[in-house]
Amino acid sequence: MKKKRKELTDQEKRTVDELVEAHITPEVHHLGAERRKVARYDKREKMYGGTGTVYLMQLFHEGELVNNRIGAYMILPTNEDSAGFHTHGTRQEQELYVVMSGAGQYHEKDDAQSNPRTYPISTGSVTTVRGNAHHAVSNTGDGPLIIFVITTNEPE
Repeated sequence: MKKKRKELTDQEKRTVDELVEAHITPEVHHLGAERRKVARYDKREKMYGGTGTVYLMQLFHEGELVNNRIGAYMILPTNEDSAGFHTHGTRQEQELYVVMSGAGQYHEKDDAQSNPRTYPISTGSVTTVRGNAHHAVSNTGDGPLIIFVITTNEPE
């Protein structure tokens, strides 16, 4: 499935910043570099077949992380927002979600044809997926669901 990232307008960036900064401070203290905030914003509508809009605050520039592809905050602003089922097995990756704020549901299944399992998640929850397993996430709370996402390459 082709990714449908969209650039945010300056006003959308300010809105996302305000939404997130009410709950966390998105700062990076990267070794040898000046302290900074966000490297890039992405907007994903109906991410992986989900609903609503998901925002990504990419904290690192390409090539800055060793053995990682993503280090970003994923923001699902309302309980109408979700990221649909997807796998990282095709790219030989493992992905971790660390819930920073909010409440939602984490959905997983062993492969595309398996029955899904659903678990409640909230601040402090950690999930992980790898191989050909699929996962999805949805916001079920009254406020934004903010998840820190780490995608690493699986060892060969």
